[in-house]
Amino acid sequence: MSPTIVLITGANRGLGEGIIKRYLAKPNHTVIAANRNPDDPTSKALSNFPTGPGSSLTVVKIDATSETDASTAIQELKGQGIDHLDIVIANAAFIVPFVKIEDAKVADLRVNMETNIYGFFMLYQATLPLLLKSQSPTWITIGSGAGSIVLLYPHFHIIIVSTEFTYTLPVPKTQLMNLSNQLPVPNAVYGPTKAAQHWLTKRINAEEERICAFIMNPGWVQTPGGNSSAQMLGLKEAPQPVDETCDGMVAVFDKAGKETHGGKFLTWEGKEESW
Repeated sequence: MSPTIVLITGANRGLGEGIIKRYLAKPNHTVIAANRNPDDPTSKALSNFPTGPGSSLTVVKIDATSETDASTAIQELKGQGIDHLDIVIANAAFIVPFVKIEDAKVADLRVNMETNIYGFFMLYQATLPLLLKSQSPTWITIGSGAGSIVLLYPHFHIIIVSTEFTYTLPVPKTQLMNLSNQLPVPNAVYGPTKAAQHWLTKRINAEEERICAFIMNPGWVQTPGGNSSAQMLGLKEAPQPVDETCDGMVAVFDKAGKETHGGKFLTWEGKEESW
């Protein structure tokens, strides 16, 4: 039986690293970790993860700001005998700075667009031919609640009012709940680029009859970006552990099908999220 081939971008830290670890542990998987610098110590450390029987790791260079990296990486993979891709997980993202619209600079928006929109386009276009050679091709966008337009975000309000967490916010609860259902984080340049990713993913699912494309909202996770936004609100860190979140996401990925997941915006628990 041929291995399941999975390509993941932004794969050397945070959620990407966690997803890599879980796919490598499965039997009969070829896992392709794509990141900006394969020679970085964080990239080299991926080879230390346990591998399941018949599974292997390949690291390739894909800088989302490069107009050639994605296509070059695919050509390199073909030269190594990779003739299809079963799953592509678009995880690479740029998230800073945290600013309000009135304070944002065009340069801030542009640098987020380079990775989150242009890089997304180039990754999809480069990987599409190999995806279409899979028996059950799947495209997964690691999205964000920051890209939701009408997100009520019940998880956030639970965090505020529950005694399960010890976080104290410097903002009154009444003020937090009067933000037109938008997260109380100044995501003026990151949020719209993630919203664009969500739209593009839903469009991919509509355009390609055979590809199951959907968005995964990992929630507020203890990654560098998640912790930075939490600290802006006076919290020590984001509430969700990386391991728990990655376990949940991969469980959802394992069940993915065009009819059940295609075109949807899902949480790491497999529930439908608000657009």
